[in-house]
Amino acid sequence: MIEMAIDSIRVSLMNYQRVVILKEKMAERYLPIWIGPAEADAIAVKLQGVTVPRPLTHDLLRSVIDTLGVTINSIIVSDLKNDTFYAKVILNVDGGQVEIDSRPSDALALAVRAEVPIYAEETVLDKAGILLDKETGKPISEAGEKGRAGSKKVSEEELKRMSAFRDFIDTLDFDDFDKRKS
Repeated sequence: MIEMAIDSIRVSLMNYQRVVILKEKMAERYLPIWIGPAEADAIAVKLQGVTVPRPLTHDLLRSVIDTLGVTINSIIVSDLKNDTFYAKVILNVDGGQVEIDSRPSDALALAVRAEVPIYAEETVLDKAGILLDKETGKPISEAGEKGRAGSKKVSEEELKRMSAFRDFIDTLDFDDFDKRKS
């Protein structure tokens, strides 16, 4: 598992779809994950320190978890199958750990509230991780291209399935990518 941090939340100007950009803490690989507008807002509200008058859904979930005496250990972006990302919320319960299946967007919204580590499985990063060209700031996404994000080869079939992600990534504006949103 690779520790990640939320780098930014972006909106594609082509179709107004939201994407959360995770970045490896100890490297330069990024993981873009499409998310819904409500989840994007839930993550952004917390990252920007905005106070809301009533608890949002993820605030409610955090409150229920705390009230039950359970703690959130971490979240893991655990898989990518058929263009769908999967995540797990790892809970500490009665001296043991319990894994709860989750959408990554919900897990991330919960992670920013609990201030817990975010991880991604290496296989997910191999399939969907990207590097940015230092000169152009554009994503390096071609299989076998020098500097490819993943260390393992991705099959042609997987590349075809991932083409929708690559098309979306290609529409993002990466010019201010290194400037963190606050």
